[in-house]
Amino acid sequence: MTTQAPPRVQQWLAQASSALQRGDARGALQILEEARETAPDNLDVALARAVAHRMAGDGASAITALDQVLGADPYHFFALLSKASIIEQFSGAKAAARLYRDVLKIAPPDDKLPAALKAQLDRARQVIEQDRKARESFIAGALKDHRTQLGGAPSRFDEAVDIWLGKKKPFVQEPLLLHYPQLPAIPFLPREHFPWLSELEAATQAIRGELLAMMDAQARDFKPYIQFPSGAPVNQWQELNHSDKWSTLHLWRDGKKQDALCAQCPQTTALMETLPLAYQAGFAPTVMFSRLDAKTHIPPHTGSSNVRLITHLPLILPGPAWFRVGNERRDWKMGEAWVFDDTIEHEAMNEADQFRVILIFDVWNPFLSEAERSLVTALMIAGNAYYDA
Repeated sequence: MTTQAPPRVQQWLAQASSALQRGDARGALQILEEARETAPDNLDVALARAVAHRMAGDGASAITALDQVLGADPYHFFALLSKASIIEQFSGAKAAARLYRDVLKIAPPDDKLPAALKAQLDRARQVIEQDRKARESFIAGALKDHRTQLGGAPSRFDEAVDIWLGKKKPFVQEPLLLHYPQLPAIPFLPREHFPWLSELEAATQAIRGELLAMMDAQARDFKPYIQFPSGAPVNQWQELNHSDKWSTLHLWRDGKKQDALCAQCPQTTALMETLPLAYQAGFAPTVMFSRLDAKTHIPPHTGSSNVRLITHLPLILPGPAWFRVGNERRDWKMGEAWVFDDTIEHEAMNEADQFRVILIFDVWNPFLSEAERSLVTALMIAGNAYYDA
């Protein structure tokens, strides 16, 4: 924090400002030296000295003055921005890029800044982007032979490089209800954890046939998936709240089998009952047909708990439609299912001119033991019972 300067020091600051406006850096420094002797800890004096030293071409002394300010307040935005700018001026953009990244972390919104400071921030962003591209090119060259010797690199290594370079951000599990520790955060899990996926994919046409028959007879039973009550904050769900653009038909809902609808889908139901669905009374499993209208986007969101994972099987795909989990984006393809962790941010888009439908259901996370599954189920039941007591 800036200490209140005595009246005489305020006068010296005003005189130094006038000298700087005239381009008289040496005269300003003489005045500011007297001010520093009187008020050695005053940060306004230190900032003014930094400006004067820079104008005089003495970058090292300017940085020393700014370090006095940053020593008292490490998050002093103007001092940090000024230091980065001076480093760029005297040592080059590459040397300044790291500090500019720190500046952006603490920068106020652009609309809160005067035009001159906004222009400096724009320059900071430009330097950071140029440095990122240069680092990316350098690293690619440095790793080229190593990649060749190894026959390539895993996709997660490439993602790590992109995160390190600032091209992508890291995504973590963000469950809305229960986070179970020490479970791996994998966007799309490897198929080998789910040996039943091939059997599910082989049943695509049979499940699709039952869906189409259901849609002819039960189309009105598809209900909006997003249904916030009046007065609740809808956040990113405003467009889809109580909208048929994203609607669902449940075979199991919050752990309860919908017998009437399951009776109309005997093959689908029989198959589901052979799978490791995440049975938790009052919570899971959920098995549903999910209908998304043409040109409709499901915004980024996360699910309730990482103790279970979500399976998708496409059934109606009239055109391009994609799905993103974390930094990985995939296109749905008929006959191909996947399992993903919905506590990692995900979103979906139907780019086709007609609606798409997929089968969605949750299964136990395979990294949980049978004992852990039982304990988690008991925990969730106890949590419900508390509010009912």
